[in-house]
Amino acid sequence: MPMTLKGSCHCGAVHFTVESQTPYPYQRCYCSICRKTGGGGGYAINIMGDAATLTVEGEASIGMFHARIHREDGSCEVSSGERRYCTKCGSALWVSDDAWPDLVHPFASAIDTDLPTPPENVHMMLSSKASWVEPQIGPNDQVFDVYPAESIEDWHRSRSLWID
Repeated sequence: MPMTLKGSCHCGAVHFTVESQTPYPYQRCYCSICRKTGGGGGYAINIMGDAATLTVEGEASIGMFHARIHREDGSCEVSSGERRYCTKCGSALWVSDDAWPDLVHPFASAIDTDLPTPPENVHMMLSSKASWVEPQIGPNDQVFDVYPAESIEDWHRSRSLWID
């Protein structure tokens, strides 16, 4: 049975729940969007949940924005990802995208439920990390300049961590 994740913002204006079969907070993203909008340690961690199970209290306090992706060639693209946050305290809550309508990706930092400890971490988008960040890479951790080939679902399944 999937794990119910309960989350909230810092000020308590927003509370939400979502069911997840992939609750291990293992993937640390160092991209400029994640670290600037939800990653005080220089990275942010997203979990994957079933969008159909997302329930929200305090929707009037939720804002949404589309991040801008600045390319090395100077061009700028608006992300299709919808990033939700609390308009009262600024807490990053979750990301969703029409490209994967069945999924929602809450920030682990917004989850109040005790999450399982991952056996290893994946450090991704290291090519975008801030100069002051020194990733704490464990002996079994994987590192990627951009995205790993293994999806969140595949990572959980290949380690027998998928929750049915």
